[in-house]
Amino acid sequence: MKYKKVVLPCIVFFITFSLLAQKTAIYTNSLSEYNHAIELYQNKAFVAAQQKFNNIKSQFDNSSELKANCEYYAANCAIRLEQPNSDDLMQQFVDKYPTSTKRNSAFMDVANYYFKIGKYSYAAKWYPKVNTTNLTIRKEEDFNFKYAYSLFANKAYSKAKEYFLLLLDSQEYGAQAKYYYGYIAYKNDDYETADTYLGEVVEDKNFKTNVSYYLADMNFKLGKFEKAIEYGLPLLEKAKRVEHSEISKIVGESYFNLQKYEEAILHLKNYKGKRGKWNNTDYYFLGYAYYKQNGFENAINNFNKIISGNNAVAQNAYYHLAECYLNLEKKNEALNAFRNAAHMKFKPEIQKDAWLNYAKLSYEIGNPYKSVPDVLQEYVELYPNSKHKSKINELIISAYITSKDFEGALSYLKNKKSAKERTLFQKVAFYRGAELFSEGNYDSAKENFESSLRIPLDANFTAQATFWKGESNYRLNNFNDALASFKDFTSNNEASKTNEFEHINYNVGYTYFKLKEYEKAIQEFKNYTNKNTNDAVRINDSYLRIADSYFANSSYSNAINYYDKAIKINGIDADYAQFQKAISYGLINKENDKIAELNSFLNTYLKSTYRDDALYVLGNSYFNKNKNELALESFNKLISSFKRSLLISKSLLKKGLIYYNTDQNEQALTIYKNIVKRFPNTAEAKQAVKNTRQIYVDIGRVDEYAAWVKDIDFVNVTDAELDNDTYESAEKQYLQNNHKKAIVSFTKYLQSFPKGLHTLHANFYLAQSLFSENQHSKAIPNYTFVINQERNEFTENALSSLCQIHLENNNWNSAIPLLERLESEANLPHSITFAQSNLMKGYYANKNYSKAVNYAEVVLQNTKLEARIKSDAHVIIARSAIQTENKDKARKAYKEVEKIASGELKAEALFYDAYFENKDGSYRVSNEIVQKIAADYSAYKYWGAKGLILMATNYYELKDAYQATYILESVLKNFAEFDDVVEEATKELKRIKTEQAKTNESVKN
Repeated sequence: MKYKKVVLPCIVFFITFSLLAQKTAIYTNSLSEYNHAIELYQNKAFVAAQQKFNNIKSQFDNSSELKANCEYYAANCAIRLEQPNSDDLMQQFVDKYPTSTKRNSAFMDVANYYFKIGKYSYAAKWYPKVNTTNLTIRKEEDFNFKYAYSLFANKAYSKAKEYFLLLLDSQEYGAQAKYYYGYIAYKNDDYETADTYLGEVVEDKNFKTNVSYYLADMNFKLGKFEKAIEYGLPLLEKAKRVEHSEISKIVGESYFNLQKYEEAILHLKNYKGKRGKWNNTDYYFLGYAYYKQNGFENAINNFNKIISGNNAVAQNAYYHLAECYLNLEKKNEALNAFRNAAHMKFKPEIQKDAWLNYAKLSYEIGNPYKSVPDVLQEYVELYPNSKHKSKINELIISAYITSKDFEGALSYLKNKKSAKERTLFQKVAFYRGAELFSEGNYDSAKENFESSLRIPLDANFTAQATFWKGESNYRLNNFNDALASFKDFTSNNEASKTNEFEHINYNVGYTYFKLKEYEKAIQEFKNYTNKNTNDAVRINDSYLRIADSYFANSSYSNAINYYDKAIKINGIDADYAQFQKAISYGLINKENDKIAELNSFLNTYLKSTYRDDALYVLGNSYFNKNKNELALESFNKLISSFKRSLLISKSLLKKGLIYYNTDQNEQALTIYKNIVKRFPNTAEAKQAVKNTRQIYVDIGRVDEYAAWVKDIDFVNVTDAELDNDTYESAEKQYLQNNHKKAIVSFTKYLQSFPKGLHTLHANFYLAQSLFSENQHSKAIPNYTFVINQERNEFTENALSSLCQIHLENNNWNSAIPLLERLESEANLPHSITFAQSNLMKGYYANKNYSKAVNYAEVVLQNTKLEARIKSDAHVIIARSAIQTENKDKARKAYKEVEKIASGELKAEALFYDAYFENKDGSYRVSNEIVQKIAADYSAYKYWGAKGLILMATNYYELKDAYQATYILESVLKNFAEFDDVVEEATKELKRIKTEQAKTNESVKN
């Protein structure tokens, strides 16, 4: 037992010694590994060092400084390797080992590392954690600078400023601190402090360039423009592109503010803008500099890039832009610019002057946005105390007249009392009357001529108004009143000085002719033909009316003489003259001459509307001379060639008579029965019944007649007297123009005798009475009854009236078939013209453009047309060509319209003239035409608005974006009632702004 006690301690000691020896060996080995890791770290082998530190840190006790160091260096390696969790590792080290000697070093090392590699936001995060208490002065300055710069780099200027302030007197960092401290003051607009500290380092080669720029900019902002130039100019030689651009702007605007515009231009041109774009202010400076140097074209090229501006700079720019335009005689462009400046309130004096110029220019060249009188009146309302008020007031009436707004002028002058204004009222009332007369509104025209005559202050206008009052009465069929006015005109001493005087005998002659005072008519027409006038059309017409007057007075030889004069001229209605000449021969019993003249007529005038008349008269002449075969030949030719002629029933009656006279009773009966069937209720039908009765009596077959006549509705022997009495009572009211009573009586007749003897007449006269009482729609059934009968004496008038009713209602589907019938069945030239001119309109309305054009071309072949109808025809051709994209034809047609049209059609023609000039690339010419629309046809707003869009397009092509956008914006503000105009203007404005936004940052698309 003792042995065991002795031996055991020896064993324990041995074991303990062995363990201590082993532990010492391990520690020594770990220290070696630690030193190796340090060596790797110092050699910047951060990956290997980090791995080594992480591997050996577990070999040290938790309380060991070495273990803390391993984690510190491992985290440091992570930061230098920019591993994602590096900041967290370092923070974990600090939190885990708060007493480590490496704690403060950790903060400083990490911050310095981030500073060194330029990650200033990270550096600024770690520097505040550093405890600077035990730092040396040198290290503290180093800390302050790096922390200040990190803050500066992160634009934390206020905090950075505190630390730079600590370094202003530092030997090492003083210059840099002054630079950054001064820069921060510069950025904060503290120019006094900035000037102090930047001025101290301006000669330092490290800062000279930047400091000079800041001093230049700072002095510019302080209004010290000479100093700004002094600092800026030297920088331009070596500055890079971006810096050169900014310095050029500072120097250029400094010269600008010193009113040294020539020098300013040199530098302002070199500015490249922000991100390659200028803004409105940049364009203003360069534009104004050119303007002050009288470089108006260059000024315009800059001012007109200022689009959609809405501030004092823009108002100034637009005002000076207008002045530039005026200097280059571009008045229309100046109008828009003055208008823009006038509607801005930033600078009242500029606004007032712009308004005056805008008003004056509107009067001079017209205004496309608003009537000129309205513009002038608006100026007077805005500036009632203006020294120009009196002059502007004088221009208002003149503007109404110039723009042909006579209605507006009359309204304005209505209560004016001065002699001058009353004289103007007389003049304007006359012009308004003339305008209404040209539109065919004769009642209103007469009223205005009478208004003019109530103020007879100007003898010339009194004379003219008297004449046109007479002409209006003539057109209204008030022939006695017309004659009175024409006589008053000729007794006026001023009449001979008017254009109307040349044709007064012609007008008076026609008035007497309408009054059936044929001797007086003859004398007036002769007086006219003896005047040696150059009006061949009126001379020819005068010969015809003289001949007609002689004819009406049964002086047939004299009639023949004057018909011959018209035939020799070979003018309008030469066919009528020869036909009438033939008739006249017959009336003086020169039957052979009559027949010869009729045959000559038929051989000469193959398309005359009088051919059916000629054939009928010729047939009668042959009949009278017992040349039955020739008579039948003429009647048959009429019947076969003119199937809807009024003379068919009469020709058939004559044929029946020839057969009856030559004992060809069956042929005669066939013809008479055909007349009764085809032309019931007509005089010819009634005569045919009588002749049929006579034949049946002659041949002893009265029973056949009795059986036949029972089926004839309009032959009713028992009711005949009542039928006649009822009809005659109604007809009497109609002939006395008692239309209301006539309507009641004819309605009663047709109800009592729906198939009576006089149903044709009753239906027509009832329709006419209803029409006269403006009950147009109620007249439709009665007119329809008339036209549904075989061709009769009322067919043409009924067709014409029905057409008119449907046209009033724009019912083209109902009107067109009737117009086609009227064209083919009418005898009167004016009815044919009426049909054809409305057919061209109807087919156009129904989008049948080829037929519309065909009828328009037919209409234009009529040499007797009024200018208004001619212009309508050319317009139909032009519009159809536009719709079918036949631009060449449209252009030619609109040129013809332009020659003869007035009013809205003229405005339309001018628009298309401008449109085609635009398509040719003649933008300036196109704009001149649009301006003419604005000046002379401002009452027609739609075409004015369309013209403005065209004008905007022209200006953009001419590189004037301001005019283009301003005009389009004005269109959108002033013409919202026209949907297609708004749509087109919006699309064009968007296109232009999109393009302009590429170079002007002030433009918002």
